[in-house]
Amino acid sequence: MAMRASVELKDFVLNAEIGTYAPGQVVPRYHTLDLTLWINPKLVFIPVDGLQHVFDYDPLMAEIQDLAADGHYYTQERLITRIVQACAVYPVIEAIDLSLRKFPVSADSGSLGVRLSISDAELCELRDQV
Repeated sequence: MAMRASVELKDFVLNAEIGTYAPGQVVPRYHTLDLTLWINPKLVFIPVDGLQHVFDYDPLMAEIQDLAADGHYYTQERLITRIVQACAVYPVIEAIDLSLRKFPVSADSGSLGVRLSISDAELCELRDQV
């Protein structure tokens, strides 16, 4: 089996305003992002310690926070699309798996979300469109 590597972000609470709700409907208190970025294993299995040998994900995390707080979204899908577009700018990202969930769905329980997986070929195609 070939070596694989990823950067994983789990349960990242976003400051996002998503959806429209009628009086009496449950309004989510927060949205969370799970994001897996598949990258070259040489950026994880490194010979010596140093930031120059790894993928610096901090600027991308800051951009995701900015995108989430950018204004009102009617759908989770639109925010996911913008996050994927932000990830596509980084050539070291080879594939993406992400999900965005809202809490709660009913009363004080449950989560509901959208998941998207983008293969290396699909990500290359997306980059070619930009």
